[in-house]
Formats: sequence, C-alpha cells, structure tokens
Amino acid sequence: MQYLLLIYEAESVGEAMSDQEKAEMFQGYMAFTEHIRESGEWLGGEALTPVHTATSVRVREGRTRLTDGPFAETREQLGGYYLVECKDLDRANELAAMIPTAKTGTIEVRPIMKWE
Repeated sequence: MQYLLLIYEAESVGEAMSDQEKAEMFQGYMAFTEHIRESGEWLGGEALTPVHTATSVRVREGRTRLTDGPFAETREQLGGYYLVECKDLDRANELAAMIPTAKTGTIEVRPIMKWE
C-alpha cells in the first residue's frame, strides 16, 4: 500500500537552529532517505520552499482567486513529504517516526486512495 508521509514543523524551529544542528538534521534526512531507498519502500519525496512562497487557488462562482500564502494559518507548516510503499499502516507509522522532524514537528501519515 502507498502512503504519503507529510512533514510539518514551524518554520521558526529551523530558523532558530545553529549551523551544526541544521547539518545534523540534514544528515539525518540523508540517512533516512538512503534507508527507505535500500529497503525498496521509497517512491519519491521532496522538500518544499518556505511557506511565504505559496499561492492558494480558489474558484468561487466561476472566478479564480489567488491568495499569497498557504490555505490556512497554522502553527506548523508543510515542509516536505515522502511517498512510500509499505506492507501496512503500522510500517508506515514506523517510517514516519524515523523522519528527523518527528522529534521537533509532526509527521502526518495518509494512505493513498486507490481508484479501481
């Protein structure tokens, strides 16, 4: 089954990190990514640019409206994701707990809907 592991953290957390802490976090991500690639569970993933670069698009009454920023104000922002293929939700949750930001933010695990 496929799962999307959504990585949320307040952008202020990363901004407050020292260069050493950022380097350690980066190394943790590289190790995690290598782990899921080697296990065959990795399907994709990327980091996202900061939330101030986002645009929200809404169509109401036939009119398209663009708004700078994310859909909603939140304490934590979506910073990236992994798309994984694993045997079940328990394994997806195990993988989510291995993501370095699980220690400072939140990892949301969402099953991918299969259209049959």
